[in-house]
Amino acid sequence: MIVGTAGHIDHGKTTLVRALTGVDTDRLPEERRRGISIELGYAFLDTPDGARVGFVDVPGHERLVHTMVAGATGIDVALLLVAADDGPMPQTREHLAVLSLLGVSRGVVAITKTDRVDTDRVDAVSEQTRAMLAGTPLRDAPIVPVSALGGTGLDALRERLFEAADAPAAAERAAAAFRVAIDRAFVLDGVGTVITGTVHAGRVRPGDELALCPGTRRVRVRSLHAQNREATDAMAGERCALALAGLAREEVRRGQWLVAPAIALATDRLDARLELWRGEERPLRSGTPVQLHVGAAVVPATVAVLDSDVLAPGGCGLAQLVLREPIGAWFGDRLVLRDASASRTIAGGAVLDPFAPARYRRTPQRRAELHALQHPEPGARLAAVVAAAPNGVDLRRLAAAQGVGLEARPDGLEARPDGLVSTDGWMLAPMHATAALARLLDALGTYHAQQPDELGPDAGRLRRLALPRLPEPLFRALLDAAIATGRVQRQGAFVHLPVHVVRLSATEERIAQKAAPRLAEVGFEGAWVRDIARDAGEGEPMVRTTLARLARRGELHQVVKDLYYPAATMVRLAGIARELGVDGGEVTAAGFRDVTGLGRKRAIQILEYLDRIGVLRRVGDVHRIRTDSTLFTAATT
Repeated sequence: MIVGTAGHIDHGKTTLVRALTGVDTDRLPEERRRGISIELGYAFLDTPDGARVGFVDVPGHERLVHTMVAGATGIDVALLLVAADDGPMPQTREHLAVLSLLGVSRGVVAITKTDRVDTDRVDAVSEQTRAMLAGTPLRDAPIVPVSALGGTGLDALRERLFEAADAPAAAERAAAAFRVAIDRAFVLDGVGTVITGTVHAGRVRPGDELALCPGTRRVRVRSLHAQNREATDAMAGERCALALAGLAREEVRRGQWLVAPAIALATDRLDARLELWRGEERPLRSGTPVQLHVGAAVVPATVAVLDSDVLAPGGCGLAQLVLREPIGAWFGDRLVLRDASASRTIAGGAVLDPFAPARYRRTPQRRAELHALQHPEPGARLAAVVAAAPNGVDLRRLAAAQGVGLEARPDGLEARPDGLVSTDGWMLAPMHATAALARLLDALGTYHAQQPDELGPDAGRLRRLALPRLPEPLFRALLDAAIATGRVQRQGAFVHLPVHVVRLSATEERIAQKAAPRLAEVGFEGAWVRDIARDAGEGEPMVRTTLARLARRGELHQVVKDLYYPAATMVRLAGIARELGVDGGEVTAAGFRDVTGLGRKRAIQILEYLDRIGVLRRVGDVHRIRTDSTLFTAATT
């Protein structure tokens, strides 16, 4: 468990922590010389049952609230201090606002410096403090008068803190993937780079590989300390220090995260549920510049209110935050907003989706997805998100955003007969799959009515016509399901309704019969219209029209203008491409050329055609096998 101090400058936070733990958290020479805390300080206290409580001691100066927020974002229990001689002061109230907006509901209030005043003054300050707490998550926090110098009340304060430490940790945090917010990094002789931070979720052990976010660096944990002692693991709710192999001190900074690779992400746009602090004088409007605090990071951002035009003081609502630079953030992470000049705390809340879209962010569908994300139970939350998404959900991305591995997906999200799941983890709820299939069939019917001489569109064109916003993996899964049930038929690269056929005229039938022998013997080189016309003794325009009609029927494939391949030959070429990409998933023009014996130009033309019809996908200078495509899969058997 982590206890975070809070309170006005010179109200005795560091002195009280030293009295409780015996540790002076002011470690910098400037702090000791000036007698004020500048950086976060850390101390630890053992409980009677052998557990260990960590303390994060924060600065109280008004210019160091950003440092206070960095320390407060990972705490479990607040220790709010109010000096008996001063009573509640401006930073007392701002620190209370920060704790409230972070959702910290467990805490203890210490009335300090009681040795300087009489009993009546202590009672009066206690009443003022209780009134200040009213309406906040800490309204029921116990108030304990103490004197750090005289020792009065320290035992009672320890008991209250030990009671808070007995509260069970959230099971969801413990079961999630590992995340630690980095608040300090340094080098130890003989050890190397060490980072310290509060573990927000999961568990880590020596030897684990972690990812640095934002960034692309992977590191290995060499050794670790948890709660200031050597340990074999560290878990959610603990302070930890990780010694990292192969990482220079200059490569890491406060505000970054070390996380399990499965959930590594960085975002410059996130959706959140915000609460505007009740003490604000004006509502929060879209376009307002703010300073955003998440974890140990602080970054400039702009607010876009999603529910309405403005968010009133004391009100809650949905908002999107557009950041000046990427940060790490996951579902449920608490955040605080301060004004652009960082002079006051104005709002707080929780991250709902770190993969916030720039478009369609205010649509009813998007708001429904964000409301579904607020469901408290993880399994029901994921199911509700899938049900609210008419264009499906990327389960891998959703799992990463939730801070869990995809293997943690609940059984309730397994594929159902009337639902749809793609091969790479996209899911479409049953009702949305039914509606999508209806639009697909309607689009095919309209296409046939408008283009009666064509067999049908290819899959890519059909998606653009019927379901342009449906992700391609889900569209291909939907199309495959429709073909499997006989609702749609596929011939070559083209799809059509079973009732639709394209018939040849008598002249076209004659030319097709004459062209068949030439097409059967051309092999991988293909056949040109001019050569077929010459061998058949027919005019080029009529041959060109006939072959184009055969291509629209799916019996031929037109790779480039006037160059045709019979379906059987294209199946063989697609099979070669699949075999070349079976290991690394990549097909190069040189490799395809060598296996087929074609020239480089022709090899490139065929690979580009396979890209167009959905067998391959072009990525840079290589082509990748589409695992979500069943077109020409007979070539591999």
